[in-house]
Amino acid sequence: MIISVLAFTVMNTIVKYLVGYNVYQIVFFRSLGTLFFTIPLLLKLNISVLGKNKNLLLLRGVLGVLSLTCFFKSLNFLPLGTAVSLRYTAPIFAILFAAIFLKEKVKNVQWILFLLAFVGVLFIKNFGLEGNSIGLTLVFISAVCLGLIFVVIRKLGVSEHPLVIINYFMVLTCIFGGFMCVPYWVTPSLMDTLLFLSIGVFGYVGQLYMTKAFQQNKTSLVSSIKYLEVVFSLFVGFLFFQEAYSVLTLIGIALVLFSVVANVYLSRK
Repeated sequence: MIISVLAFTVMNTIVKYLVGYNVYQIVFFRSLGTLFFTIPLLLKLNISVLGKNKNLLLLRGVLGVLSLTCFFKSLNFLPLGTAVSLRYTAPIFAILFAAIFLKEKVKNVQWILFLLAFVGVLFIKNFGLEGNSIGLTLVFISAVCLGLIFVVIRKLGVSEHPLVIINYFMVLTCIFGGFMCVPYWVTPSLMDTLLFLSIGVFGYVGQLYMTKAFQQNKTSLVSSIKYLEVVFSLFVGFLFFQEAYSVLTLIGIALVLFSVVANVYLSRK
């Protein structure tokens, strides 16, 4: 999951650089770059593209398209930092859905730690909730769908190869993004084309290791580590975008790190 978080951090950094392009074009290239890996590997390993649990795989794909699109769309109404912070309510939804649908037991202290981590995220962004109701609704839908995705992957377990799960998501995303970006298409330069495709590469690595993580361990443990992406993104902002952080932000980082480490310890115990 840590490898996944690092890959997604790099991917989000590149997306931030390409904000001048339409969101659907970014979504399209995000999926296209990943399909360069999944389809050849599935054929090489002689793995059925359709998989065994077609209904769950299709559900995971649809939820993925909805979550990704709503999140990118929310950036039209909300500051990036606010949208990212609010999307990190997803692990809390994941734990709630896992308790309901998978009957996973969660210690009371773990609920407290999840809430503490979310408070840390709010501290990091200085409680910035500026933006209109449309943007807040979109990012909330994205977070709920992402929480459901974590549970669906856990439900699939090891019965499906990670490549099959990722491929369903990417094929649906490619079709949707490709269709929607036609009216807004802008031909990218060679450098931007390489950056677009690299989004798919890092997205593939992130999806692959995230899927493996949820297949092999409890939702409450794996989803908590997702919060580290906020911390990694802060370091990227400091190193590459010269972003400065307040005392509240530093307190938030400490809360997130403490919550993640404590949750990992409790889950293993």
